[in-house]
Amino acid sequence: MVSLPDGAEPGVSHSSKVPEITAFRDVGPDSTEERVCSNPTSEDNNNLEEEEGNERRRDQIGHASQDYANDAGIVWHYLTFDTELPHPTTIHPTRLDQKPPPEPPNLVKYTNPFKWSEMRKNFTIWVSCVITTLTAFSAGAYSPGVGQMMQEWGVSSVAALVGITAFTTGFAIAPMILAPFSEINGRRPVFIASGILFVICQLCSGLTQSYAGMLVVRFFVGVGGSTFSTMVGGVVSDIYHAEDRNKPMALFSGAALFGTGLGPLVCGFIAQNTTWRWIFYTQAISCGTMVALICVVFKETRGSVLLSQKAKALNKWYEAREAAGYYGLNVSDPEKTGPMVSQRLRWKVRSDEERASLGKMIRVSLYRPFHLLFTEPVVFWFSLWVAFSWAVLYLTLAAVPLVFQSNHGFSLQQANAVFSAMCIASILSAVLSIYQEKIAKRHGKLISTPEGRLYFACVESACMPIGLFMFGWTSFSNVHWIFPTIAIGIATVGIFSIYLATFNFLADTYHRYASSALAAQSFCRNILGGVFPLITKQMYNYLGYGPASSLLGGIGALLTVVPWILVFYGPRIRARSKFASEIRDATG
Repeated sequence: MVSLPDGAEPGVSHSSKVPEITAFRDVGPDSTEERVCSNPTSEDNNNLEEEEGNERRRDQIGHASQDYANDAGIVWHYLTFDTELPHPTTIHPTRLDQKPPPEPPNLVKYTNPFKWSEMRKNFTIWVSCVITTLTAFSAGAYSPGVGQMMQEWGVSSVAALVGITAFTTGFAIAPMILAPFSEINGRRPVFIASGILFVICQLCSGLTQSYAGMLVVRFFVGVGGSTFSTMVGGVVSDIYHAEDRNKPMALFSGAALFGTGLGPLVCGFIAQNTTWRWIFYTQAISCGTMVALICVVFKETRGSVLLSQKAKALNKWYEAREAAGYYGLNVSDPEKTGPMVSQRLRWKVRSDEERASLGKMIRVSLYRPFHLLFTEPVVFWFSLWVAFSWAVLYLTLAAVPLVFQSNHGFSLQQANAVFSAMCIASILSAVLSIYQEKIAKRHGKLISTPEGRLYFACVESACMPIGLFMFGWTSFSNVHWIFPTIAIGIATVGIFSIYLATFNFLADTYHRYASSALAAQSFCRNILGGVFPLITKQMYNYLGYGPASSLLGGIGALLTVVPWILVFYGPRIRARSKFASEIRDATG
């Protein structure tokens, strides 16, 4: 009979590993026990009797174990992805009228995301990059329709461009509120819910009959689209370890810039040949198709949520077994070695217990990014650096049509076709980033500290001010249009390197606080990005194309010292950081 050891009581086990279950020993014909066989017939009879006796003993053991488990209370254990699941005490009916036990759940869908196949990881990243492209497309697609909106509603160009500001405002604020929901419920339901909102608001943008209505729906387009951009970084962190994130993050960064350029490129043709409303109808169709695809093919990636779902599935199966009269699972005694004991087992997940309430999580999500922004010099300067580069990116949405239509006589669709330079540069930047890190690792030139992420950015980030200077002083009508177009591409390479370096460095430095640090830079980046299109026309007209771009290029050149300072003094700065020091002490 299987029973608990003396003095043992059902309780909570905090072990994450349960050894494999050893089957009950059957004493059969191959047993070493002594047998007497007088003749073949007698031997057959003895074997038959012995098998029946063994079967009775197994049933007695199972009955006794089940009787004990039935009388014992439920014991809760912590579940991890490495836990070896115990075997049921019995899988055979103990009564003649008893039904077979229920089938166990399929646990394949709860596999640790870090252990997914490379094909599944790649598919997840490509789907994430496509939805990131569509979100960024929405940001840039608005500007080609500004002229028609001005005529229809009788507003100024600055007022019409507020639609971009409304979009970026929703984009900046929403992730701070939605992030806790993704931690509790997972990425997939948040993606689907925000995707539905995104599609509905895109359709409403095309149907709205008033300027005020456009601003309202543009804000909610930003809210819905924000998760497709900001939470993709979380998806990358869910399925890749830090040392493997450069490639997927390079693809994600490239998708964000590619979509920003693709929006005005495509919608310039739509606005000139149809009406501004079709800018939003086409987006509603394409985004609706993508959201439907996400519902079908996108799987949950957050490990803690998958683990909680696995625990619930197992507990539901255990309850179904007990309802059918099958009690107990064989587990080892954590205090003694010896036979297994039968317990009425249930699983729980440590992260569920340690998680704060939803209200507190939202408060922390709103407070901590700004606390880091104003108390951590690294977060402040990186946020300023990337915010300025993003502002330059959004400034081009107003500057490119202004320059090429005024100085080169381009039509609306021709002027917006210049954004193809941004698309090409973003693709080349992503490819360059992937292969340059591989080459550096192959030659042992890439150190494993966060500062190792900045070596390439120190050089490549200079492309942004170079591109701005070039754009400003080649924008005149007597200079061929290809030169300012090339300048747009060069500036895009710099913006890409800044964006990628910011994400990688903050994620590597702040670890569990990385989401707050990244939320701080995202807020600054989108707010400043939404302001710059409003001042572009006035700045370029009052200062002139050359001086205006030179002013921006000078600010960009000053900010390129940020990665250089961190390369030389990064360890010392991180040592003085309260949050970074806390993480370093915790990890030993």
